[in-house]
Amino acid sequence: MKSDAVAFGIAGVLFGLIAGWVIGSQQAVGRPPVAAAAPVAQQAPAGGGSGTSRAAVIDETQVNALKTVAERETANATPRTQLGNLYFDAERYDEAIKWYGEAVKLSPKDVNVSTDLGVSYYYSNQPDKALEQFDRSLALDPKHVKTLLNVGIVKAFGKQDLDGAGTAWKQVIAIAPDGPEGQAAKRALDSLTSAHSGVQGVARKPGA
Repeated sequence: MKSDAVAFGIAGVLFGLIAGWVIGSQQAVGRPPVAAAAPVAQQAPAGGGSGTSRAAVIDETQVNALKTVAERETANATPRTQLGNLYFDAERYDEAIKWYGEAVKLSPKDVNVSTDLGVSYYYSNQPDKALEQFDRSLALDPKHVKTLLNVGIVKAFGKQDLDGAGTAWKQVIAIAPDGPEGQAAKRALDSLTSAHSGVQGVARKPGA
């Protein structure tokens, strides 16, 4: 599930860079943080070829086989999700959006695919669409921690809304304090707190 990569990727390089970003990068964001600051993988909420990860090479034989299945099985979301995954890994986000979008239409209650679509929007420089899609995910599962973690990333990096990012990360910590997403959110929140202690919503430790 692609949103897993977002949750765990942010826990790497991002936390070493977030303080500097908060202090010195308040200009308009031209591209999501993976391109700008090299967070790992599908950070999201998201990036590009200039990051530390390398785009996967598309297996055209596999793609063609999945497209054949998708054309034959018009009500089957699975091959469309798999195509979205392949194109996402290859950093071909517009094509990932196409296939994730088709999968979501066929399986509208699949919160993971919905979130993957939102991450793809973010990586293609559409943070507002990403947040709208995450809202749809949270309507399905208000406690979906990977979505909430990504909301924080998009708000911080795509919208430069540090208050909103802090609020989202606090929710992750409250829901899953000992899980990998909760630990990632705590590190992000701690970084924001120490670097930008005057920002409402991130000025205090969770629970303070």
